[in-house]
Amino acid sequence: MGSLTKYAAIAALALSVAIPTSASPIPSHTLNVGGATIQVDFGAGKFDLPTSTILAWVETCAKSVTTYYGRFPVARARVLILPVADEHGVVQGTTWGNVRGFPAFTRIRLGEHTTTADLAADWTLTHELIHTAFPDQADDQNWIEEGLATYIEPIARAQNHQLPITQVWDGMMQGMPNGEPEKGDRGLDRTHTWGRTYWGGAMFCLMADIAIHRQTHNRQGLQDAVRAIVNAGGGIDKDWPLLRTLEIGDRATNTTVLTDLYRQWSTSPSQVDLTDLWSKLGVHSSSNGVILDHTALWANIREAITTPRPISTSR
Repeated sequence: MGSLTKYAAIAALALSVAIPTSASPIPSHTLNVGGATIQVDFGAGKFDLPTSTILAWVETCAKSVTTYYGRFPVARARVLILPVADEHGVVQGTTWGNVRGFPAFTRIRLGEHTTTADLAADWTLTHELIHTAFPDQADDQNWIEEGLATYIEPIARAQNHQLPITQVWDGMMQGMPNGEPEKGDRGLDRTHTWGRTYWGGAMFCLMADIAIHRQTHNRQGLQDAVRAIVNAGGGIDKDWPLLRTLEIGDRATNTTVLTDLYRQWSTSPSQVDLTDLWSKLGVHSSSNGVILDHTALWANIREAITTPRPISTSR
């Protein structure tokens, strides 16, 4: 969401979503993850699973985000879980900044008949919590918010040992073609299709990640840049211009990759030779899934992208 429409929607949300009080029959639960306090509330309704299992799932997702960013991106967050009758799995999720005193607020619609297998396979909550780690952008730059969440989510889960690394690259091989520019494309800032917003944004992140690794001799990557943005206070509760935000990431890696790539991709289509890219990364599709070639030209970069980094939860 962006501009006046965004703020009107947030105001309406703040008025419509009640935070449980002492009179409420549904108590709040508190999780302490990555140096943050996360309040978890449940809407009226029921689940087949016990509350403890759902809370453990929320904690695992928050730990995946902490693993990637080095700490949970905001000091306080609220997660509201709304039961959806006769459904299973995560039906829908949305995250906003600055709602009723919480820097980040995530609403998850979860099916009544959700199973432990559904929770283990879910990507939505991790995706939504990643949104807490970047300043809110105007509508034209929504692609960077969705692109970061789409790109980082599987990597964060893999770094937290919740997803096999082969599935990270299999998902990227399947998804990235959706982000390629089509006829009439006018760049990421001016082409607001689903494919360009989510997967075009994710492709921007992948290409930036590779470029940072190459320019720093594989010592740093996009993970270092976005950690620096979070450490500078750049969470979803902030409204920083995109270039200012990207400059923080560039300073952290001592490159100009993010700002240069933004200037190239924002107002004109940029085609990526995905076949060549997967070959250099050593990612090959087969009838049995993805095969990773450890002798490929950029295999060391591919491995570095999914390797966990040290965590520091101090603020």
